[in-house]
Amino acid sequence: MPNLEAPDRQVDGRDRAEVAVRDHDLAVAVATAMPLSPLRTQDQARLATRLRLAATRSWNGFLLLVTEEAGHGRALLFAPVYMGLGSILWFGAGADPPPQTVAVALLVFAAAFFFKQHAGPWLRHLLLAGMLTCFGMALAQCEAWRASTVMLDSPVTTTVTGRVERRESYDNGRWRYVVRVDATEKPAIRRPPERVTIFVRKQSAPFDLGDRIQGRARLTPPAGPALPGLNDFAFASYFNGIGANGFAYGTPTLISPAGDNAEGSIVDKADIWLAGLRNGIGDRIRRTLPGDTGAFAAALVTDERRAISTETTEALRTAGLTHIIAISGLNMALSAGIFYVGLRYFLSLFSGVAQAWPTKKIAAFGALVTVTAYYLISGFGVSAERAFIMMAIMLVAVLFDRPSISLRNVALSAIVILVLSPSQALGPSFQMSYAATLALVSGYSLWKRRRHREHVLSRFKLLRPLLFISRFFGGVLSTSFIGGASTAIFSIEHFHRLATYGLAANLAAMPVVSFIVMPFGMLAMLLMPFGLDAPFWKVTGEGLEIVIVIARTVAGWDGDITFGRQPAWLMPTFIAGFLVMTLLRTGIRHVGVLLLLGSVAAAALGSGVRRPDLIISEDGTMVALVRDGALATNRERLPDFIFEQWQRALALTDHRMPVMLPSDSQLPQIGKSDRNRRLNAGEQDTVRKAMDAALDQAGEGGFACQKRAWCVAMLDNGDMLVIIEDAAYLPSACETANIVVTPVRLRLDRCRSGAKLFTGATLRQTGSIEMNLNSDKPTIRAAFENLARPWNLHRAYDWRTGTFTVPATPMSPVSDNGE
Repeated sequence: MPNLEAPDRQVDGRDRAEVAVRDHDLAVAVATAMPLSPLRTQDQARLATRLRLAATRSWNGFLLLVTEEAGHGRALLFAPVYMGLGSILWFGAGADPPPQTVAVALLVFAAAFFFKQHAGPWLRHLLLAGMLTCFGMALAQCEAWRASTVMLDSPVTTTVTGRVERRESYDNGRWRYVVRVDATEKPAIRRPPERVTIFVRKQSAPFDLGDRIQGRARLTPPAGPALPGLNDFAFASYFNGIGANGFAYGTPTLISPAGDNAEGSIVDKADIWLAGLRNGIGDRIRRTLPGDTGAFAAALVTDERRAISTETTEALRTAGLTHIIAISGLNMALSAGIFYVGLRYFLSLFSGVAQAWPTKKIAAFGALVTVTAYYLISGFGVSAERAFIMMAIMLVAVLFDRPSISLRNVALSAIVILVLSPSQALGPSFQMSYAATLALVSGYSLWKRRRHREHVLSRFKLLRPLLFISRFFGGVLSTSFIGGASTAIFSIEHFHRLATYGLAANLAAMPVVSFIVMPFGMLAMLLMPFGLDAPFWKVTGEGLEIVIVIARTVAGWDGDITFGRQPAWLMPTFIAGFLVMTLLRTGIRHVGVLLLLGSVAAAALGSGVRRPDLIISEDGTMVALVRDGALATNRERLPDFIFEQWQRALALTDHRMPVMLPSDSQLPQIGKSDRNRRLNAGEQDTVRKAMDAALDQAGEGGFACQKRAWCVAMLDNGDMLVIIEDAAYLPSACETANIVVTPVRLRLDRCRSGAKLFTGATLRQTGSIEMNLNSDKPTIRAAFENLARPWNLHRAYDWRTGTFTVPATPMSPVSDNGE
């Protein structure tokens, strides 16, 4: 392969590649245009020779482009890609890969990479990819070991004693506390979690951080996926150190205030002090600006977003403005930029200082201190951590006279985040943030390489303000479009929705945020220690009121489109094309554009993911049938958290309520005190007849329910479905139905009659269930096929024996006949 280090030879290589492509296209065109009459042997040989020559030239041209691409030294840009791929492979595996195997593979690839110095660029890059992929897998394994969060195995009502580590207010007067558990009693949990979140309703005065409290609480394990393939909340809870969620019965009792708790390391005390400072800032802002405006302003500073009302949050989400609430790259960039520009302009007023001192570096250092303080009081959120690392690297680059806005800096920040917390690679926040950043920085690089001509309006002083305004709004328009387009597929994949009017909302709101909200908010924070912040918060509040009005106006246009689940191949294909398009510099990047557009077009024209016919929640309390574009459920009052995920993932909005049957005195009455009651033969026969008769009263494709007893439905394949709320109805249900569902945790896992049985115990191990009934043998898909992962292992824990029972095979409920 020729040496193309010289720039002029690179240009010649590109020219030869273009000529080869034209020769190839011409040869194919000539061959296609030839008539179908028999050709002479010499003509056929000559045509074949020319086609081979054109193909050879095209391949050589491609190799020249690859060599030219390697000459740009962009291998560093792919380092976080391979590290993230390794993390995703480790987290997505069915079981923990053997650490010894990962370590050996890492050593082999590293040795081959460092000793094969004179290998070709292809081999060197493959060795680098293998080494970094194994490194990403090793990092994922280390993070799982480092977390080691104890997860609650089953719901329990107990008395919790612990210390308050975090608190956050809600718009309806509730408080959410993160409590480090010291003890549990009545009953004592054999395997208690270290940290739990507890909601307290209608508390007059919140607890202080460090307070030791005690109270009766209902604790439940973190929720799994609402449907197979959706977001597993237990995964995030495991790596956040939260082992259970719950709510308190009444208000817990204060055992000892924070000042009496002398235990804890210096780091713990510093963490509590910072959390107290953050809560104090949030309380002061909310006292100055009441309502949603104050909660919005506090969220911009402390990242406490739950105090914003549900209506405003939904309006911001529908309008595509939720990125303003989260402390992300936008907030950090505006804070650093405002401080940097302001300090540098202030120093430039003094000519002696401007000539004797590097004001640019002084301003960059001041901006670095500002964003560090911002990060410390923001609560160390995932998005804030990522934005801080990215902004810190850019400001440090200014200190060392390096370009601040570059793909290398973006790659460095991604490498740091993946080293610290590789589990973020699976999160939508990480993916959407870096997708937008890559697209914007890559677009900025292309724009900077263009030849810019002086605009005609710049020659006239009176028209220069118009030029400035047009450039500003043009920049807002272009950045909003690029950011929205680059994150659209991730929003569809993770949230199954897309804000179609997000461009208009951002175009209207971003000038307000940039010129009113953030500048006056920063001045208010700087003057808060002196008690002079209130007037500036008032101005900030006026700006946020405008943003809320914009969000509600745009949300009223009904531009929120719901998408169902997408094919499994779409995301990997889209990401591959997106990375090739944004990270490469030569003409090869156009291959990424074709791959990206082709994947989106194939998904849009395809039939999509087939909807299931029957879905069951992971606790067995909610069951739904998918029929005629609607969800028919067994309950009148549904938990919004689960049901909304079903609607978005299945792209269904219609809901069919169950038909509630009138009470029947002939049916056996089972109260809460009759949990162990067994029905006699006559009562069982009465229940069976009532279940059969209820099918005729069910609505069109829906459920017929006897309140607090059972529900019945006829499936499309002719099978009968029965949902029972008490184990006493189990014999009658098994003899009547083909599929039986109950939330009761029975030790049985099948019916003697051969009917499929889903109980609270089996669903605890399988998670949510979806079934397709389009054949003689229903297809069952479970959320969890294997529990041998750290964040799912608690589902296999038996508190009676204190042991873990992990099934060796994927878990799918079966019947007696082996179906």
